Amino acid sequence: MPATRAPALGLAALFVSTFLELVGYFMVTPWLLLQLKGAAVSSTVAGLFAASGWLAIFLFTPFSSWVTRALGRRPTLWLSAAVPALACCGFALTRALPIWFALEILAGAALGLRWVLSEALVAEFSTGRTRGRNVGLFETMVGATFVIGPAMLVWVGAQAPAAPWVAVGCMGAGLLVSLLIPPVPPADDAHDAHVGWRGVWTALRAHPVIMLAGFVGGFFEAGITSVLPLYGLNLGLTAAAAALLVSASGLGSALLMLPVGLLADRFADPAQGRRRLMRALAATTLAATCTMPFVTQLGWLAWPLAFVWGGAAGSLYTLAMIDIGAREQGITLVNSTAVLVLSYTLGSTCASAASGWLLDHSPMLGFPLVLAGVALAGCMALRRN
Repeated sequence: MPATRAPALGLAALFVSTFLELVGYFMVTPWLLLQLKGAAVSSTVAGLFAASGWLAIFLFTPFSSWVTRALGRRPTLWLSAAVPALACCGFALTRALPIWFALEILAGAALGLRWVLSEALVAEFSTGRTRGRNVGLFETMVGATFVIGPAMLVWVGAQAPAAPWVAVGCMGAGLLVSLLIPPVPPADDAHDAHVGWRGVWTALRAHPVIMLAGFVGGFFEAGITSVLPLYGLNLGLTAAAAALLVSASGLGSALLMLPVGLLADRFADPAQGRRRLMRALAATTLAATCTMPFVTQLGWLAWPLAFVWGGAAGSLYTLAMIDIGAREQGITLVNSTAVLVLSYTLGSTCASAASGWLLDHSPMLGFPLVLAGVALAGCMALRRN
């Protein structure tokens, strides 16, 4: 289907259904952790449970193109909406921990599928003049669900019996809205494109620098954000102030991704313009990271630093998605989006794992050096390309 013929209803339904599904998921996720702690489950087991969903995303994302080619894009969207809703029903109906682990893995795999396919379709079914706007708006919407979901849990009541059923209602509504997505014709490359790991490898070879940008985006937007409370405590901030650093990072993502997407639509030479903008964002990330030694003396710098990390890194990922959406379509685009998601997830995982250890053993030297090294690698790769 040419981008100019993509129905507005399809994009609207894709936005709304994904929003409702993610709000439900990010509402039930903290509820599950609170239930585990209330049942005297150890922090180690609770942490493994929280990680199982992300692990499922990482493991199953490479097969997104295989599922999409086997079922078709529209039925795959329905599947990715139905599985988390059913999993959430299971969470509400049983307290058996092994079943919860299995359901969390299923929900994570389906959400990874939704992540890849929805972003690929938003990019493919937008025109060259609206792709940056639509992708930027979509990424902003996704970021907002990280805040809205937990806020809804607080509003309903974390211990209220109705809490998981409200999440089920959100996910069920997302499934119903998914049914409004008009029929999507088979991709032109449905029979020719590689799928599974072979398709992922082909996409990685085609866009190595773009995937590195996705890694840097995940490293600073999701990974570093997850340890910002620990960083704040290390700086001597109160627990409340340290937690607010996460809000500063999220605010940066929410405020910058859409303007960056709009700017990407306005370049006379879109490909070169996107690349220059990505270089500028990588340089901004590096410059901000180089201020870390001053944060120990000027504590107020921690908030603008977190804001820049979240905004610049989130915008890097947004531009990477816009770039591959402008180059590819169909199953090939699904493969490239899958690799971008894998790169982002890998960056997030590496940042979370390394930063915790560095904050314990070398907070003043090793932690800033590693962050600066990742930012510098992104700058150098983008300048050479």
